[in-house]
Amino acid sequence: MSGAISLSCTWGRAPMVASQNPQVAYLLVEAQAATVAEPVPLNFSLVLDRSGSMQGAKLAALKDATRRVIETLTPHDIVSIVLFDDTVQTLTPATPATDKAALIAQIDAIEEAGGTAMSGGLAAGVVELRKHADPGRVGAMLLLTDGQTWGDEDRCRALAQELARDGVRVTALGLGAEWNEQLLDDIAEVTGGTSDYIADPAQITTFFQHAVRTAQGTVAQDARLLLRLVRDVAPRAVHRATPVIANLGYQPIGESEVAVRLGAIDVGAPASVVIDMMVPARGPGSFRVAQAELHYTPVGGTEQVIKQDILLEFVADPAAAAYDPRVMNLVEKVTAFKLQTRALSEAEAGNLAGATQKLRAAATRLLDLGELDLAQKATEQADQLEQGKALSAEGQKELRYATRRLTQKLEEEPS
Repeated sequence: MSGAISLSCTWGRAPMVASQNPQVAYLLVEAQAATVAEPVPLNFSLVLDRSGSMQGAKLAALKDATRRVIETLTPHDIVSIVLFDDTVQTLTPATPATDKAALIAQIDAIEEAGGTAMSGGLAAGVVELRKHADPGRVGAMLLLTDGQTWGDEDRCRALAQELARDGVRVTALGLGAEWNEQLLDDIAEVTGGTSDYIADPAQITTFFQHAVRTAQGTVAQDARLLLRLVRDVAPRAVHRATPVIANLGYQPIGESEVAVRLGAIDVGAPASVVIDMMVPARGPGSFRVAQAELHYTPVGGTEQVIKQDILLEFVADPAAAAYDPRVMNLVEKVTAFKLQTRALSEAEAGNLAGATQKLRAAATRLLDLGELDLAQKATEQADQLEQGKALSAEGQKELRYATRRLTQKLEEEPS
């Protein structure tokens, strides 16, 4: 499978008003994959928690969602299924997804048992993925747990590093409120994947389907953005905008270059970043601000490079300045994400007044964005802090992960 990648750069405000002082500017850089005729072949491993806490509705929903994954795979895909509690069972060794009835029959036999030791499941998943590692296949792991893993967090992180070196993206999903979000975030981040929160077992299928379809839509991997800035242009922050919001930071290279890791580029969801920068004083005219350089590797191909000059126009007439509503909407969503992130960090550090203030500011932003339910949750958490109560685990996870998803709408699966 191959598909063309395009690179576009859009200012939040352009033209800008000429000024004798430096100004803040927002730049949206997007790497977009063209639609392709067929899904990319997968090397796909499901690593699933079947500990005792998964009994009942959780296990039933997990089994149903896993069946749906098997139905979504193509005969060209390789699939493996690993179950873990405080032991490990490789339910389905890596095999082509051709005999779907046999695979589904294996899923039907899953039963809950024991405690939670995630590293054993991850290690077994690594073994299965390596059996069919191939540059022409996209390696992907879907990890789900509903509990804390005990004493093996460092081993889990080391295995995530191995998966990253193997080019495998991990979608790490936590079900309910009792799992270690920092651990799942770390596993996902190091592999270029995503982590997320599933509040209700009925949502497992939606998240599983999104994960497999995203993997099938992978056009390129290991995308990196290099910005070569002209003198006196200073980046202040870099955030991923899509497919989910994240603070990427940036790696300085000398005084005038920064590098950002974008990861994979998927059909239907551009890999985009919002760059907050200071631009120097300029009179009227059009000026070159930077050059964007995108490096990426198509699935089964060799590294490609796209370059684009980034110009910014300045005008004398303030009435001629114009905002791009789509870019500024993304900036507002990133701002809401930053506010809730800082609020939760301050609450953890004991600065309840600062946390409350930022939660209320986040709620205002979310209201302005039309995110009424999420704004209400932010307000409720602020009220709890003002009353001297601790933030609930469910409330923290809902805020943390829902604000990441402000630029992504998961499609509910039909029942």
